[in-house]
Amino acid sequence: MARDMAPSRKIAVVLTNLGGPDGPKAVRPFLFNLFSDPAIIDLPGWARIPLAALIAGLRAKAARANYALMGGASPLLAETQAQAGALQAALADRSPGSTVRVFIAMRYWSPDTRETAQAVETFDPDEVLLLPLYPQYSTTTTASSFAAWNRAYRGRAPVRAVCCYPVAEGLVEAHAARIEEAWAAAGRPDKVRLLFSAHGLPQKVIDAGDPYQLQVEATAQAVAQRLNKPWDWQVCYQSRVGPMAWLGPSTPEAIEAAATHGLGVVIAPIAFVSEHVETLVELDHDYAALAGRLGCAPYVRAPALGVQPAFIEALAELAMQAMDQPIGAHPGSGHVCASAGCCGCAKRTTGETAA
Repeated sequence: MARDMAPSRKIAVVLTNLGGPDGPKAVRPFLFNLFSDPAIIDLPGWARIPLAALIAGLRAKAARANYALMGGASPLLAETQAQAGALQAALADRSPGSTVRVFIAMRYWSPDTRETAQAVETFDPDEVLLLPLYPQYSTTTTASSFAAWNRAYRGRAPVRAVCCYPVAEGLVEAHAARIEEAWAAAGRPDKVRLLFSAHGLPQKVIDAGDPYQLQVEATAQAVAQRLNKPWDWQVCYQSRVGPMAWLGPSTPEAIEAAATHGLGVVIAPIAFVSEHVETLVELDHDYAALAGRLGCAPYVRAPALGVQPAFIEALAELAMQAMDQPIGAHPGSGHVCASAGCCGCAKRTTGETAA
């Protein structure tokens, strides 16, 4: 039975995501946008901007080569558009008395936050809901996207935001289904270790109170418990760059350890809900080649969630729950943060995240 989130209301749901270059010429400016974000490089603007330009220039060639493996562009926008369409259909079924439109706001490329904020202003909704495609909260992802929205949006509508949903029922169910499908397609090998691979962060970000690591571990624990059999499993972190200490173990280290123990691996991208360069290149090419060199076989990769029905239903339920709450109430999935206020939930739900 349909449950109308707000009868006869116009509601804008804004999916926030990272974004990705839409062609070879976009790679360098995309990288500049990424590294000029103070949430990524915590330096004053006079130092951060030239450093971002330098890093973008140095990394552009290698990044273009990676995107060339995917046809020259990131698939992230198309993936997110498919998720937005599926979510809009799910919300229309649940809320037939309201006009609900799902928008996409990419943090570092098109459609960027300012463009989307203007589109939402033109739509002129009664309410806005920010719904991140980052299940686990981090200052480097969710907080950065919300801060960009706060700077850009000038509409009349009140804004709510879902902060995080690391153990949402549908998210956990969808990951478990993807893992079991991939494992079955590989012939149900028994000598394998399940690696939950998440994008890494510098250790100093976690030490400063970012709850990302704890939430990734919570997701992995919930998924492992949902699987139909006990697994030998481990959380690991990919995409480490630079000399500073990052979260560990790294995914390459975890693959090497599995090989040493005579095991293959099933890798699940636990913090990614869409296919993009970290899954299609880093996992499918770079780490697969590493596993081959180390004799780590089989090497099985579970797909990202995409429009997996349980995941879309999880997003729809999160939206419904959030829109049932008064402005200022916490609309998350019930996950308790590591310490009170460690990720600013009260501020995030009122759209007051600090830049």
